[in-house]
Amino acid sequence: MDVGVLTVPLGDESLDDALDYLSGLGVGAVELGCGGFPGEDHLPRETYLDDEAVQEELHDLLDEHDLRVSALATHNNPLHPDKERAAEADTELREAVHLADQLGVDTVTCFSGLPAGGPDDEVPNWVTAPWPGEHAEAHEYQWEEVAIPYWRDLAEHAADHGVDLAIEMHPNMLVYEPHGMLKLREATNERVGANFDPSHLYWQDIDVTDAIRFLGEADAIHHVHAKDTKVYDANARTKGVLDMAGYDEVAERSWLFRSVGYGHGEEHWKDVVSTLRMVDYDGALSIEHEDALTSSREGLEKAVDVLQRAVFETRPGDAYWANRHPTTPPTHDTHDT
Repeated sequence: MDVGVLTVPLGDESLDDALDYLSGLGVGAVELGCGGFPGEDHLPRETYLDDEAVQEELHDLLDEHDLRVSALATHNNPLHPDKERAAEADTELREAVHLADQLGVDTVTCFSGLPAGGPDDEVPNWVTAPWPGEHAEAHEYQWEEVAIPYWRDLAEHAADHGVDLAIEMHPNMLVYEPHGMLKLREATNERVGANFDPSHLYWQDIDVTDAIRFLGEADAIHHVHAKDTKVYDANARTKGVLDMAGYDEVAERSWLFRSVGYGHGEEHWKDVVSTLRMVDYDGALSIEHEDALTSSREGLEKAVDVLQRAVFETRPGDAYWANRHPTTPPTHDTHDT
């Protein structure tokens, strides 16, 4: 397991400069945006797709900085009711899978997407309660008529290229918690799994280590984002956590994304790392900086500092203590005196 970084916050720098900076921090892996909300500052798909020469240049640059690519990122909404927007997101995803295959990268991180509530609606609809009954009907439509058919086809595309689709469980997307994640995986194939980002689970009051165990039992964790969240009870006590205040209205929000260690302490992150090891996850912890209370560089550096103390650098050895037999106490002859 190594510490990685999603390079989006460094998008105003060249890839060479960003890699040089991250390598200097002791980072071992990078996640590169190639479309959708992460953008493609460091990996424009059309430049790299099917061009072996520029792909080789990328490999040389990564080798120069002793870094590897943990995943390609393209987060968007391929289930959008606007056909043009859905088609654009679908193209991004399929081309990202193809490019990952060409680069020897085994994972693409993404969203599940979110459909409308019915075939004639124009905007996505995040359904979170079964009553009134039309909401339950809308939710069934989203899964059965839109999401499952789309993801079955995309999962086959990913399987053809030997690439995992790592879905970030994100509110305002159809898959936003672990049970929905497994529902989609069971309806498709094993290439569909989680980009496990705990930041979206904390404010939903989901226990992160329990969620790791739950998904880990199904071997459904393909990638991990390292991002923290802090719930601010002074606001949450009166407004709850379904908060429409802007992310830049930091004093008004009931929760904020925070740098690793600023929502939950180092002991918790060591528990997260240990639980990931228990379920045999051995990939990157890819830091995603979205902390409005600090700069990108400072937030990244503080997160790297915490995680470097939390990750294990070696594989576990044999549990020699479990195989040690108790010493048989010596026997002594006894004699009457």
